[in-house]
Amino acid sequence: MALMSDPFLVPEEPSAADAIAAIGEELAVFDDWMERYQYIIELGRKLPPYPDAWADDAHRVPGCQSRVWMEAVLRAGRLYFAGASDAAIVSGLVALLLRVYSGRTPAEIVATDPVFLKELGLLEALSTNRGNGIAAMARKIRERASVEPAVS
Repeated sequence: MALMSDPFLVPEEPSAADAIAAIGEELAVFDDWMERYQYIIELGRKLPPYPDAWADDAHRVPGCQSRVWMEAVLRAGRLYFAGASDAAIVSGLVALLLRVYSGRTPAEIVATDPVFLKELGLLEALSTNRGNGIAAMARKIRERASVEPAVS
């Protein structure tokens, strides 16, 4: 049997704050929201493949209109997330959140308020349901981090 590629996102940036700054710079390149949506959809296409076995109710994120699934694993004191959605734009939003939160310590995740979504103009540009959904995803990520024992 072939070894499956790692579904957990390893971030490019060294910290959540750096990832937020980089996303802000990337979004600022585009003149209108249609171009930004295309960019976000592309991010979703680049997510690591999400295992079909995890696309179930146990992994589903409640509060999302589209179907969204997430899984997390703790490795060497850092929490890594995998995620997917059945909607292209939502997969992109999952990718944005994972870029900020995946591969960080639980303390850094809990300390990183998802207010950046509003500051980057993402919530205003989305439908109310999508805005609520991305807030639900961020909440689930931070809840998962808050239950991890602190590694000293």
